Order: sequence, then structure tokens, then C-alpha cells
Amino acid sequence: MATRKNTQPPARHAADSHDLIRVHGARVNNLKDVSIEIPKRRLTVFTGVSGSGKSSLVFDTIAAESQRLINETYSAFVQGFMPTLARPEVDVLDGLTTAIIVDQQRMGGDPRSTVGTATDANAMLRILFSRLGKPYIGSPKAFSFNVTSISGAGAVTVERGGQTVKERRSFSITGGMCPRCEGRGSVTDLDLTQLYDDSKSLNDGALTVPGYKPGGWSYRLYSESGLYDADKPIRRYTKRELHDFLHREPVRMKIAGINMTYEGLVPRIQKSMLAKDRESMQPHIREFVDRAVTFTTCPDCDGTRLTEAARSSKIRKVSIADACAMQISDLAAWVDSLDEPSVAPLLATLHHTLESFVEIGLGYLSLDRPAGTLSGGEAQRVKMIRHLGSSLTDTTYVFDEPTTGLHPHDIQRMNGLLMRLRDKGNTVLVVEHKPETIAIADHVVDLGPGAGTAGGTVCFEGTVDGLRKGGTITGRHFDDRAALKGTVRKPTGVLPIRGAAKHNLRDVDVDIPLGVLTVITGVAGSGKSSLIHGSIPAGEGVVSIDQGAIRGSRRSNPATYTGLLDPIRKAFAKAHGVKPALFSANSEGACPTCNGAGVVYTDLAMMAGVATTCEDCEGKRFQASVLDYHLGGRDISEVLAMPVTEALEFFGSGEAATPAAHRILDRLADVGLGYVSLGQPLTTLSGGERQRLKLATHMSDKGGVYILDEPTTGLHLADVEQLLGLLDRLVDSGKSVIVIEHHQAVMAHADWIVDLGPGAGHDGGRIVFEGTPADLVAGRSTLTGEHLAAYVGG
Repeated sequence: MATRKNTQPPARHAADSHDLIRVHGARVNNLKDVSIEIPKRRLTVFTGVSGSGKSSLVFDTIAAESQRLINETYSAFVQGFMPTLARPEVDVLDGLTTAIIVDQQRMGGDPRSTVGTATDANAMLRILFSRLGKPYIGSPKAFSFNVTSISGAGAVTVERGGQTVKERRSFSITGGMCPRCEGRGSVTDLDLTQLYDDSKSLNDGALTVPGYKPGGWSYRLYSESGLYDADKPIRRYTKRELHDFLHREPVRMKIAGINMTYEGLVPRIQKSMLAKDRESMQPHIREFVDRAVTFTTCPDCDGTRLTEAARSSKIRKVSIADACAMQISDLAAWVDSLDEPSVAPLLATLHHTLESFVEIGLGYLSLDRPAGTLSGGEAQRVKMIRHLGSSLTDTTYVFDEPTTGLHPHDIQRMNGLLMRLRDKGNTVLVVEHKPETIAIADHVVDLGPGAGTAGGTVCFEGTVDGLRKGGTITGRHFDDRAALKGTVRKPTGVLPIRGAAKHNLRDVDVDIPLGVLTVITGVAGSGKSSLIHGSIPAGEGVVSIDQGAIRGSRRSNPATYTGLLDPIRKAFAKAHGVKPALFSANSEGACPTCNGAGVVYTDLAMMAGVATTCEDCEGKRFQASVLDYHLGGRDISEVLAMPVTEALEFFGSGEAATPAAHRILDRLADVGLGYVSLGQPLTTLSGGERQRLKLATHMSDKGGVYILDEPTTGLHLADVEQLLGLLDRLVDSGKSVIVIEHHQAVMAHADWIVDLGPGAGHDGGRIVFEGTPADLVAGRSTLTGEHLAAYVGG
């Protein structure tokens, strides 16, 4: 007798019902009570105009809360060493998994940080050479340019068996740091002719260093030290006197009846000026440093940063310095060729790490490349390397525009990596503007509709097809394609570059046309930045706007960064006959309770610090007496709360008309920052907003040639049109604009294209095309030509 089978599906386990990350009532930055549900183990892309709230939702809400909850699982002692994170402003956050953030923060600019040290590849190489290198010179420390060689000996007291015994001990550590350059690879020399005029005596004002004025204490330290004759010209000093003047070690002495520390002029300048970050120097100090300091490759280690002993130990005629200087794709092949069973696990891990570089499109780098020289996109991909091949699943990976700095040819490869991470069972959240990456999403969240206060709401959730039909700004512009220009401008001259050989360039000769919009293209690593930044020095007549981060604390805002606050303060001061310093929250006008910060911070050690609005100034940052002064019916705090567009109208006419302020506001509106308020802290601006802020400040520079490095970074499809209009206005006003760019819309809009390649690293460094975009599309002779032709439908 046939038995009837039960066809009922098995009941779903309760643990399998948590398939969503639920966010309810998110109010971080400009988010307006956002509530969404994000599917787990899927690829979700967040879109929207720059400043619409994408990063606030993904990084500052979901990822931040995940990290905060993980940090809370550690002991209070360990939490004390971790960054303290406050709970984001959100009602419900449910279904979170461990978040791994791969952002675009530039890697540390420390001169000793390299691609190898940042990815652990160097650590593995050091172990390899300490085991297999011939001759044997010591432990892995002997191959590290961050470890100095030290030795010592002396008596130590040991308690043993109730007795105190004195024993002689000696120790030594063999490090790999070059003693001359201290592991930096370059040495700085001071040009002494810039420090003093040797034809004069000290009493005649020989010192030419900024701040060393006759009569000042810095000057009297030398003129009244008594170590040499202050009336004798410096060129007639004896060897001993010159040493005391320039290089003497610190020594306490009485000068003009006051106890002071005297030290030679050279070490004093090195400590007081050269130890500072160049960007934070005052302009006149920076000018002096640029004039007086020369950076040269260390003659002892030839720029390798390593001691002679570390360079003498070799594996198959290759030293660790040679290995680090190799292109990573070549180094991976060399490591693969080593057959040593004794270190097989190490070789396998090292080879996997190096292959990950190649797979992610960074095979053209070398391990000795300083980490601070990587672009934002390269830095992000270097951080991705440790996650490729990871066995972790059910993790949330959060990416910030992973296609930044990638040629259209490389975007397919990046898309493949994102899908691989998802297919292993991970949730992948991507903030992105490029339609090629949005197209592979399983789920799309579009924020907007505008930027700043006009954004912060969810305009669309669903599939890519739904987005196309959804009618949002992203949906409307999703299939936008810039057409090739019918006519191109004629150049007014050329800027010749001859014999360019920096990094991977191969004696490149090229004429960059002037008076037109020139776009430099090529795959990542083909030599674009090396050609332009390395051959056209920023200086007289050249304004270079790179991707470097904007420096500024939470006290900095667009008004202080652009210099807009100066004319505004002067206008207030003139209207009331008081000092301009009263109208600065960082100076005399600051609220004494919060020191002009607007909030009072309470540090709670390993717990998140609490920021409470200052009760005295109610977050306005100024003293009450300062707020009694009005200009055009507004006080200074109300002016700083205005968005750029409103301020443009306010300072354009009427009682508050201030032409100097109006000019700066005009430039801010020009680059598409009309929605940003004047007093918004710089730390809350998105990456794209910061780059456009930098562009606005440099637009007033007196220069005939403008160099822009990927200005479309962080720009929405709709904003790219505005950028193209801005570039056109710059060219039409008589400027020459050179843009390093991967975005096809900018290529199509160019008057002239210079394409580098054909590949990256030693496969690139050559000019593969020069001409108009139309010729590039017609010929399809390069990778860029193929992708541009596909883009414009040619």
C-alpha cells in the first residue's frame, strides 16, 4: 500500500528570519527621520547628489553603531585605546552585523610609511630574508628601516637567594635603519646662503631667517652669546667660531643677564620650522622653507632606507631593497619561483597578498612607494587587500566610492570583486555615483532630493530598473551620455614637456596645448599624475588643485577656509566702529564658557564623550554683547548660519553690500556649493564637497594654467554637467585648463586628449594618443578610445 508523502515545507527556523538591517528614525547630520530596510547578503548601492546624506546614513549611522557595539564587547582597559564612538541619533537599528569599513581616507603621510609596511607585505619579506638570506645578518629587525641598531653594556643588580648580586650585562639590537637618513630615504640640506649674508656681521643684520630681527630675543641669542665677535663678517669666522654659530649642541648660558639655552642656528631652525607640517606653516615661513631646504636622495643607502648589511644579504642575487623596488606583479612572480619547503606557509601567504594587489589592479605599485603618495582611490584599494580571500562570512562591508580613480576598463574588475564578496554571504553596502557600479546592485537606495538641508530623505528604494523609471534626479540622469563637441577650440600656444622620466615615464616628450580644455587619460598607474604634477611645477602662473585632504579642525568652516570671514568681520566692525576681532569665534568675540566652540565637550575616558550645547551662548559661539551688533538686520551668528545662496543675495546689495565677500560667495555658488552654510564645520563636509571648496578657493589665484586632478570625484551625474560648465567658463575667460580624469563625460567635452598607457606600471609610461576626442573615438586604437566610443555610442 503506497504511503502518502508529507509535502509540507519544513518550518522556517527563527534564526533565519533576520534577513534585514532595519533603520528607523535616523537623524544624523541632515537625515530627516529616515526609515529603511536593507536586505542582508545582497549588494546595496546608495545614490544621490553630493551632500544628500548617503555617508551620514551608511557610515555615520549603520557602520558607526556596528563598530560601537563591537568595541563595547572589549574590556574597559582595551576600550581606552580605541576611538570613542557616540551612539548615532537613531530610534531603532536592528539586524546589524560586524561592519568592516573601507573608506577613502588618505593613508598616513608619515615619511616611513610605505605600501609594504601598510599591508604587512614588508613584515613577511623581512622574515623571508632573515631565514633564507645569505649571508645571515640577524633577525627580521635587521631588515627593517624602522628599527635602529643599538648596543650597550653595564652593571645590573639582581636579587638572588636573599642576596643582592651585581652582574655585568651587555645587549645589542641589529636594526636595518640607515643611520644617515634615519629610514626616510632622503636627507634634507639647508642652503646656508638663505640663512645669513656672510658679507655682513651679526651686528649689521646678517641673519635673513623670518622672525630673526635685530633687537629680538632670537637674534640677541646669537649676537650677544660672546662665542664669536658680533662685529666681524661671518665669512671671516674661524672654523671653531663657524661651528659654534651653526652647529653647537644646546648649552645653558647667561645672555643679557637672563638664563637661556644657546644652540647652533641649523639645529634650532630644524626644530622650530622643519619639524612642522608644511601645510600648517604661515605663508612667509613656507616660502622661506621652500627656498632654504633641499631634499636629496640619501647618498649612503641610495634611497633604499636600509643599512649596507641589510642590502648585502640576498636570496638568488636579490636583496630586500631590490625586492621592494620591484613592480608588485614582478615580485609576485619572483616569490612564486622560490621553492623552499622550510618556509612554504610564509611563501604561500606572501604570494597570496601580492597576487591580491595584481587582482585589484594595483600590480603597478612597488612596496617601497611612500603611502602618502597614493591617491584616495589607490589607498582604498590597498585597504581592500586584507579582505580579499578572507574566510569571514555574514559580515557587512562598507565601501565609499570604490571606483574613484579607476579607468572605465578597471571598473569591471572592481564590480567583480564586490560581487565576489556578496556571493560569499556578506552584506555589501556601497556609496557610489558611477552608473556602471549602480547597474550591478541588487537593491538601490536613492537619497535626496537635494543636498544639505534640501536632502536627507529617501526618494527611492528598489531595483535598478525601478530607479530608471522612478523619476528621481538619479533616475533621470542614469542614462545621460555627454555627446562629443561639434567644434573644438583652437590652442593659443603650447606648454612643452621634454624628457619626462619620473616614476614609470619613459622619456616622454609632449606638447600640452594652451587656451583650451586638455584632458589627460589612461588606466590607473599609467603615469598621468607623474607627467603633469612631476613636469609642470605649481608656481608662477600654475594653479594645481590635487586630491590632498583639506586640513581643518571642527572650528574650521567654509567662511574661515575661503577667507570669507575677513571681509564680513571688517564690514561688521566698520558699521559699528569696533574691532574686527570681536566677530571671530576663535578670537575676542568667543563665548568664554565654550571658548567659541558652541558646545561643551565632556571627556568620559573609554566611553563616548558627551557634547552638550553651551547654555550661555545657546550654540551661537559668540558673547551676548557681540550679538547686539547688526549688519543689514542680522547678527554675526545669523550670517554664519546662512547658506551660500542666501548670503550671496544678502552681501550683494543694500546696507550689507560687501563686494569682497560677494566675490568669494560667487565662486562657492559657481562650484555647486550654494546649499552649504557659511559656518558648517569642515569635518561634516563630504569628500566631493571638500574638493569643490578647494577648487573655489583657488579660482581667484592669479594663474594662467589650472591643473585639476579628478574633479568629478564624489560628484553626482547631475553635478558633472555643472562642473563642465565651470571648466568652460574658466577656458573662455582666457585660462588653460588641464584635467586628469577618468569620467567619459569630461573626456567627451575636451578640446584635446592626451592618452597614456597602454598599461600600468612598466607597461605604461608612454603617450599612446594625442588629438581630439572625435579622432580618439574614430580610431578606437586605445583602451580609453574603446570605452569612450561605447559611451558616446560611436
